[in-house]
Amino acid sequence: MAEEQQNANTIESLDALSHETSSATEDASLVGELQQALAAKAEEIKSLNDKYLRLAAEFDNYKRLIQRDQRDQIRFGNEQLLKELLPVVDNLERAIKSSREGGNSNVLIQGVDLTLKQLTGALSRFHVIPVETVGQPFDPATHQSVTSVASKKVPAQHVVEEFQRGYLLHDRILRAAMVSISTGQAGGAPGTDETISSS
Repeated sequence: MAEEQQNANTIESLDALSHETSSATEDASLVGELQQALAAKAEEIKSLNDKYLRLAAEFDNYKRLIQRDQRDQIRFGNEQLLKELLPVVDNLERAIKSSREGGNSNVLIQGVDLTLKQLTGALSRFHVIPVETVGQPFDPATHQSVTSVASKKVPAQHVVEEFQRGYLLHDRILRAAMVSISTGQAGGAPGTDETISSS
């Protein structure tokens, strides 16, 4: 009986030992899988960190290029306009030279007139256009009134005369036109315009 009990204890201990061994094997394989997963994640983190560092370096380079382009744009932004104005300067120099060499005043006037047309053409290519004034209703956004004039020909609050031309750049006012505006009819002689007041 004691022998049977000893055999039973041995079988039970063998079962417990085999169960512990299989549990240890499962734990070891689980540890191995976790170590592999950890190594894979560490490799992935390293790869992502390298990618981040490359992107950060590329962004810094891009930022430097953009800043350089902005500086160049500020320095050379007017280059095309200035190229358009150089022939105007050349024509003015020719007109002055011709006048000094004994040309008559008509030649000088024609040269200056052609030069003015060339200059206004260059300005219009850059969307600089003159503000319409004479006969137009007074617009404080584009006109600057310097005098008021009584007029039978021009209705009240309309521009009578332009002293200095105004210009628009696209749809923005570059310079307001200096004008005189009509106050309407006065008690003076018919058909005469007379200055009423300065403003």
